[in-house]
Amino acid sequence: MTAVVTVILTFVGLIVGVALGYAVNRFLLKDRAVRASEEAERLVRDAEKHAEATKKEALLEAKDQIFRMKQEEETDAKERRKEISVLENRLSEREGSIDRRAESLDKREHQLSSQAGQIIKREEELESMVAEERQRLEAVAGMTADEARQELTSRIQEDVKRDAAGFIREAEARAREEADKKARNIVSIAIQRVAADHTAESTVSVVHIPSDDMKGRIIGREGRNIRAFEQMTGINLIIDDTPEAVVISSFDPVRREIGRITLETLIADGRIHPARIEEMFNKAEALVSQQIHEAGEQAAFESGVHNLHPEIIRTLGRLKFRTSYGQNVLKHSLEVSWLAGVMASELGIDPTLAKRAGLLHDLGKAIDHEVEGPHAVIGADLARRMNETKPIVHAIEAHHADVEPQTIEAVLVQAADAISAARPGARRETLESYIKRLEKLEAVANSHRGVERTYAMQAGREIRVMVKPDQINDADAVVLARDIAKQIEDELEYPGQVKVMVIRESRAVDFAK
Repeated sequence: MTAVVTVILTFVGLIVGVALGYAVNRFLLKDRAVRASEEAERLVRDAEKHAEATKKEALLEAKDQIFRMKQEEETDAKERRKEISVLENRLSEREGSIDRRAESLDKREHQLSSQAGQIIKREEELESMVAEERQRLEAVAGMTADEARQELTSRIQEDVKRDAAGFIREAEARAREEADKKARNIVSIAIQRVAADHTAESTVSVVHIPSDDMKGRIIGREGRNIRAFEQMTGINLIIDDTPEAVVISSFDPVRREIGRITLETLIADGRIHPARIEEMFNKAEALVSQQIHEAGEQAAFESGVHNLHPEIIRTLGRLKFRTSYGQNVLKHSLEVSWLAGVMASELGIDPTLAKRAGLLHDLGKAIDHEVEGPHAVIGADLARRMNETKPIVHAIEAHHADVEPQTIEAVLVQAADAISAARPGARRETLESYIKRLEKLEAVANSHRGVERTYAMQAGREIRVMVKPDQINDADAVVLARDIAKQIEDELEYPGQVKVMVIRESRAVDFAK
């Protein structure tokens, strides 16, 4: 019985437990469903809120962008309105100025029309007065206007013939002067190449001796010493009554220098006989040769010219002992080299070629007593044989217009040569006399009526006269040039010829407003 009750109770407890479990499970499932539903509703609400907020933000951003675009458009519109207003103001001002100018033009046209009428009346009056005056002149002169014109024409023709005759005489005189100058030049070259008594001032050197007793030792027994000296050196030894001095004469400056050193060495040594003369001559020749080489190298170094042939350097050094009108030819060559280089640099071309041609342009003067022909041609031939370039050879050959200059360098060397020779003091003309000559030239031109300014150019070889255009017309300018040239011929002394250039310049100036 007890066991049955226990089973029954157990069974009943099991059923009750199952029912309670089912009830509890139903309750939990329902609670979860409620909570899931609430969570879903909450998520929906949150999504709606987020969507609403995003929508509001997008609307605000769009509104801001629209506002900014409106502001930019308004700013652009304001700037355009300003530009339009400025353009309108300019147009209005221009229209006003055009109106004012039109009014002034109308007034001026009216004035001109009134003046034109007055001018026409005055011209008619002048024509009538001229006709009356012509009739009176014809009555007084006893000839008509045509006859007077013919008479005036014949007189002008006579004046022109006289002027033409004067010009012809002047041209003939200039031609004779040029011929005389060329003849003197040829004679001077001939004198330079031949040592004679009348050329002593340019081809001699004076050697001082301690006493007149030395003259007998120089001459030697029966003249053997002086004969040996002259035969060895190739120069003339002149022994006269000049106290304590003997004279060496030779057309070759290098040979004359060798003879001078030889004689001075013999005099200092005291032993004078043919063997000693030959020994001293050889030493002097070596010394002068060394001096020539050093002078040539020094000249090339100072001018910045390199890669010269040794024979050209030696010939260049010989110019140290050569002078032209008192100007040392080697120093003159250096000046020409520097001047040509400077002018080439100023013209924007390479100065190397111009400096080289300037240094070598007078090479022929070192050997022109040995070779026939002008020194420019001689120097060009020497440079050609020493493999100098064609532009250098041409510049040397053309520097005295023996051939027509074909290159810029040739023209520069020609100009530099003229400048170096014409500068004050280069060829025995002092600076004071040079300045006085230029001042006299300018004073002669300034003394004439209508002259405004005067400039002496090219070392006094040209004078430029600026005249006042309101006082001197074109015909007067021709007469003024001739008068100044005539006065210069009558009153001044000058080398060569002076070119007189009268310049008449008129200017018209206006301003665009």
